[in-house]
Amino acid sequence: MSPVPQDAAPAASGAGSSWRRRLTPVSVRSLAAVGAGLLVFASFPPRPLWFLAPVGIAVLVTVVTARPMRRRAGFGYGYLAGLGFLVPLLPWIGVYVGPLPWLALAAVEALFVGVFGALVVHLRSMPGAPLWIAAAWSLTEYLRSSVPFGGFPWGRLAFGQPDGFLVWLAAVGGAPLVSFAVALIGSGAAAIVVAVLRGRARGAGAPGRGDSARGGLLPAVAWTALAPLAALAAWPLVVTPETADSVGREVTVAAIQGSVPRLGLDFNAQRKAVLDNHVARTLELAGQVRAGEVDAPDVVIWPENASDIDPLRNADAAAEITAASSAIGAPILVGAVLVNGDGTTTNSVIVWDAQGGPGERHDKRIIQPFGEYLPYRSFFRLFSEYADRAGFFVPGNGDGTVTAAGITIGVATCYEVAFDRAFRDSVEAGAQLLAVPTNNATFGDTEMTYQQLAMSRVRAVEHGRSVIVAATSGVSAVIDPDGRVQQRTALFEPAALVARVQLRQDATLASRFGPGPELVLCVGAVAAAGVALVRDRRRRDASGSQPESGAASTPAAGRFDREDL
Repeated sequence: MSPVPQDAAPAASGAGSSWRRRLTPVSVRSLAAVGAGLLVFASFPPRPLWFLAPVGIAVLVTVVTARPMRRRAGFGYGYLAGLGFLVPLLPWIGVYVGPLPWLALAAVEALFVGVFGALVVHLRSMPGAPLWIAAAWSLTEYLRSSVPFGGFPWGRLAFGQPDGFLVWLAAVGGAPLVSFAVALIGSGAAAIVVAVLRGRARGAGAPGRGDSARGGLLPAVAWTALAPLAALAAWPLVVTPETADSVGREVTVAAIQGSVPRLGLDFNAQRKAVLDNHVARTLELAGQVRAGEVDAPDVVIWPENASDIDPLRNADAAAEITAASSAIGAPILVGAVLVNGDGTTTNSVIVWDAQGGPGERHDKRIIQPFGEYLPYRSFFRLFSEYADRAGFFVPGNGDGTVTAAGITIGVATCYEVAFDRAFRDSVEAGAQLLAVPTNNATFGDTEMTYQQLAMSRVRAVEHGRSVIVAATSGVSAVIDPDGRVQQRTALFEPAALVARVQLRQDATLASRFGPGPELVLCVGAVAAAGVALVRDRRRRDASGSQPESGAASTPAAGRFDREDL
């Protein structure tokens, strides 16, 4: 073996030191990006830490704007943040089917947060960058809620905000405007951090330069304060139980939580027991009504899957439901699984009256891929033994409303409540009251039920309607139009909630605007990205350098300046 030259060791040592110097900042930024995602996750129920969501966005935006980097690096850090957010948010997906579906879903959905990271890098030098970065978050949330397979809106920033004051913006622009407000506070806070760092760096480098750098601090503070001020201005528009309405009629509503024999995918193996539980709890409530202990309900709401025995085909199930309706003296909204002639099934809510039997029904329009149906079944069964346990459900149509006891009720069954269009269509069709029949027994004792309850609270503010959540195993709740929970049940305990609620006909601004605010935000993000692309090309043509190389540019208030990134 040839002897090693004396100067080889120092050279190797120098090369190793160079690699360490290069890898250390990457490692720190990667950990910070994951931490940003964890902060956003921690803002979601059942934790009342809604204020951590803008902090998480601020950390992520700071990571990808504090130093020069290319768009693909921004994508990578955004993807890490997405994993930090979605992996701990979605374990209920795999609680009974193993970790593969859970981790695969989190990995796919994190791609959209990665796209956000790339857009932050792309938009960072735009005047008013915090505004466009927040709009970019709105764009990626819209995409995540739309594709693939109809989208997966779970984990929208708005759904972590029902206990915070930003939720008031839902009355103006729905859940998309609330998410935008959270992202705007975060991107504005990141701009403040970068402006402070810029001021320190320039102030140390040359006298007087720090003053000009600090001039960008005021616009950053203004962007950060804009969303809270807008939320405060929106508060008078939030509908409360005392707000006058053109209908102005109160009704008594009951929600039945019959509970289930056991949790998990096999909970409905004892379908008769589940139906019996809900019948028994309704009969018990009827006894309380006769004893004068509670008011007689005008309508009773059962949860999704309360009768997995098709009552339109099974005479015994039909007789039990009719007996329950007769005893309580009110129509029941029955969550049932109906078998179609072609072997497919429909997840339906049927208005069942003792006198007339089955009446109007809502067939679930937005069904859950990989749960209620399996796209590419032959392919995915290669990866999981649970593939063939996915259902053969088909979507329904209609406007999502049913009429019971003269009340027009908008229905969003379980998964549907996550989608803006579900209740929007119902309210447009005249829904005076909103109902969320849901079956959470499939997902066991997880945070899923609290996350879904938060969505229902946001929808109440968005449309200014009371929302009744009826769950097989909990949590069932009565939610006022301002998003406050009037009553709720415990998990895994049979219960009945009885409440007086107001029927409402008047529409909030969010109901009137429909998808308009989200469309404006998405178009704004796309337009800003286009302008940024043109600016980059002009800068490249003028300097002969790549636009992402970190070349200096003229500072502009309210933006992340490339020279100091």
